[in-house]
Amino acid sequence: METVLITGADGFIGSHLVEYLFKKRYKVRAFCLYNSIGSYGWLDQIDEKTKNAIDFYLGDIRDANSVREAMKGCSMVYHLASLISIPYSYVAPSSYIETNINGTLNVLQAAKELDLKKIIHTSTSETYGTAQFVPITEDHPLVGQSPYAASKIGADQLALSFWRSFGIPVSILRPFNTYGPRQSARAVIPTIITQIAKGKKDIKLGSLSPTRDFNFVEDTCAAFFEVGISNNTEGKVINAASNFEISIKDTANLIAEVMGKKINLISETTRIRPELSEVNRLFGDNTLLKELTSWRPKFAGIEGFKKGLEITAKWFQNKDNLSKYNSDIYKI
Repeated sequence: METVLITGADGFIGSHLVEYLFKKRYKVRAFCLYNSIGSYGWLDQIDEKTKNAIDFYLGDIRDANSVREAMKGCSMVYHLASLISIPYSYVAPSSYIETNINGTLNVLQAAKELDLKKIIHTSTSETYGTAQFVPITEDHPLVGQSPYAASKIGADQLALSFWRSFGIPVSILRPFNTYGPRQSARAVIPTIITQIAKGKKDIKLGSLSPTRDFNFVEDTCAAFFEVGISNNTEGKVINAASNFEISIKDTANLIAEVMGKKINLISETTRIRPELSEVNRLFGDNTLLKELTSWRPKFAGIEGFKKGLEITAKWFQNKDNLSKYNSDIYKI
């Protein structure tokens, strides 16, 4: 069994990827952010069989020695550790540089010293900014419309520079808007679901007109896996998109339909991004991923999106899960 390291394993996508790769018979080392109570984040919630098989490592992606020690003995690294909240990046931009850029540098520097088969670095569709053409291919210009997006562009370019300069076997996966169980309430789909699940009829959101290309987390994990096993992805940037777009307004109404509720949408000024920072359209092209790997989305199109929303809403409606979210307060 190969040992693979997942940084950011305690987060939303990371915890799902831990489960996914475990089912694929990998030995998984989960790099989780150190804390004084020994919490493994969302990995505290996974089934005991999987949890007992995981090699947990508490550290900090910003600390070079911590990262190097975690990477020793691993054949691959799935680098997901990142600060992701766009609104918080307006408040604390330097923390995004330290985590997203310097953290990525620590992974790459360690990879120069260690014999790794591959590093899969996680990008984001936010690096494209508002679509200048659709569907968005990997050749689309990069536009940092928020400090978060700028930090991810920097991290992506750093990863590619290490591939070009030192031959580090890096692949970059660029997921579009992933959703599913365990997602943070700062993301739009959990924001909608938790408000409805707690009995609210007036649903408070930011801008309603932007479109997004939503990807169910299982499809995103499958994309990570396929890029990891492919011999054709080194040195490439690859979109993981559903090739389907829908507005925030229509997303909210579809969620209400899935949950069997009537809602009224309210656009709050405090939730709206600065005008030049709002990404108004995201609609990704997944052609390259399908050409280079055997990946195919299971939750594509309107019907696939609806199926993913049903699974997600069911998870959030569980009382134990819902109790972890406070929909009464807007948190950046």
